Amino acid sequence: MRIGTWNLEGRWTPAQVRALGRQDCDIWLLTEVPTAATLDGYAMHTTAGSMAPGRRWAAVAAREELDPCPLPDPHPASAAVAVGGVTFCSSVLPWRTSGGDHPWRGSSTAERTAYALGDLTSVLPVDRTVWGGDWNHAVEGPEHAGSRAGREAILDAATGLGLTILTTGLAHRLDGHGTIDHLAVPSRARVVHPAERVSMEEDGRHLSDHDAYVVEVALGV
Repeated sequence: MRIGTWNLEGRWTPAQVRALGRQDCDIWLLTEVPTAATLDGYAMHTTAGSMAPGRRWAAVAAREELDPCPLPDPHPASAAVAVGGVTFCSSVLPWRTSGGDHPWRGSSTAERTAYALGDLTSVLPVDRTVWGGDWNHAVEGPEHAGSRAGREAILDAATGLGLTILTTGLAHRLDGHGTIDHLAVPSRARVVHPAERVSMEEDGRHLSDHDAYVVEVALGV
């Protein structure tokens, strides 16, 4: 199964559709998704709530033949579907300047991240979840977008869910930054092709302020 994640930055044109199609993913864990977004051959399930007018927090797009079943949002900034007994969850997590307004709670980035993770880990199934999206934290190296305490909480949450983060060590589109967009799969999964960063551009023009990240795995669950 080929799985990808990409922050669309609220943009949706034929160029975005072509860029997604070139990666030929079975499942996309998307963030900052325009409400108008649709993909031929995919079922698209978005968060019920919006992060801005015309923009949903997150979505999961799965090939229709996989028969994805939409699930209740495990957190207002996360979308989830079930496919073959596995839950696929796409999340936006708090960032330094996100503030404490809905859907966030807490007085600091670390607290807001911990609250969001608490909601997620209380409902996502252990050893049967694929989790990704824009976590707004690197998982190693310098921390530019989130907090060190938030990072540790994310790592603890992934461990508690029985997941391995496959995007560790990959770079962000911005030089000198580690990726804040991640993919994590059950630790028992077999990696067929390691996670890689994909520059999502057309005619030399970046289609988002984020690159995409894709991996091919045999989930074995």
